Amino acid sequence: MSDRFPRVEALRSRMRFGKFVSVGAVGAACDTAVLVVLTEAFGVLPEFATLVGIETAILVMFAINERWTFAEEGREDRRSLLGRVARSHGVRAAGSATQFVVFVLVFRGVPITLPVAGVDGWLVVAKGAGIGVGMVVNYVCESLFTWQVHVEDSG
Repeated sequence: MSDRFPRVEALRSRMRFGKFVSVGAVGAACDTAVLVVLTEAFGVLPEFATLVGIETAILVMFAINERWTFAEEGREDRRSLLGRVARSHGVRAAGSATQFVVFVLVFRGVPITLPVAGVDGWLVVAKGAGIGVGMVVNYVCESLFTWQVHVEDSG
């Protein structure tokens, strides 16, 4: 299978996927914290706050993925690093859009109020739904396009 489908085989790394999910948990915490602080403390529109949270999480997760999850992938020079940052933002566009759409559909489409310690817990539920769906899209895109785990480094 690895000879005919190297991309699929590369995605099957349990260690890499576990690291990616662990880093995603850090990103999700940052993303959700930004959403809650901006909406609850500053009255920012939830849709705008979730976009700010997504960008914050992308930058935090890229830094961790670069040094841990995909530490053996890619070249170390500045140009390659900047290319990976740009590709990461580009490929995460699909996961970010997925996360945003799911968040809006759940948050606005299901009119539930869930007060938890003076905070709207439904924000967190909707955010979690978006993050979960977007994570799958992001793993595939980051693995194949940002760090190109299926490509052998020839030097």
